[in-house]
Amino acid sequence: MSTEGFALARAVRATAGKLFLAVYRTRFIGEENVPRDTGAILAGNHVSYLDPALLWCGAPRHVHFMARSALFEQGLLGWGLPRLWSFPVKRGEPDRAAIGTATDLLKAGELVGIFPEGTRVRHGGADAELGEGQGGVAFIAMRAGVPVVPVGIAGTDLAMPPGAKLPRFPRVTFRYFDPVHPDDFTEGGRKERVAAMTDEIMRRIAAARDQARGER
Repeated sequence: MSTEGFALARAVRATAGKLFLAVYRTRFIGEENVPRDTGAILAGNHVSYLDPALLWCGAPRHVHFMARSALFEQGLLGWGLPRLWSFPVKRGEPDRAAIGTATDLLKAGELVGIFPEGTRVRHGGADAELGEGQGGVAFIAMRAGVPVVPVGIAGTDLAMPPGAKLPRFPRVTFRYFDPVHPDDFTEGGRKERVAAMTDEIMRRIAAARDQARGER
């Protein structure tokens, strides 16, 4: 990522990003759980396109997000994404290039944002379960030796609910939860350790989401 890209991203966060957060009256709670100067993965529930955008704008440090590779081929959007701390990932297959990029960023002390459900999932009522967590988050965290910070997101699903003709501007809350550390998963082979860590990540994301709903 070029110096030009970093300059553009910082300018966007400092200007339009602040306005964007204000429009949705966005709150961030539990920022003490985000490491200040070491690498970590921010992993949250995902119900809206607003999730990565608001988290990108308001996280305590800048975040590098994985984005679907096809988006990087779409003209102005494809030009802008690498300049806004994003990098491509191919969905539906193990993407070694994306895994390598994420690992390098994390080892360099950066934050990387990944949604373990893999895509947007419309969660139903208050007691609805999250979608199935994919193992990529735990695998990359173990590979890079960094914690995963679960993020509960509440309110973004109300911005454009099914059937709505116009966008709405609900209050949105992000709750950073207690980090999950890969060193805590030592039993079994790699597959078993990744599965156990993934289960714990998803459990904490659900708990964080429930807290965020109560804090909106």
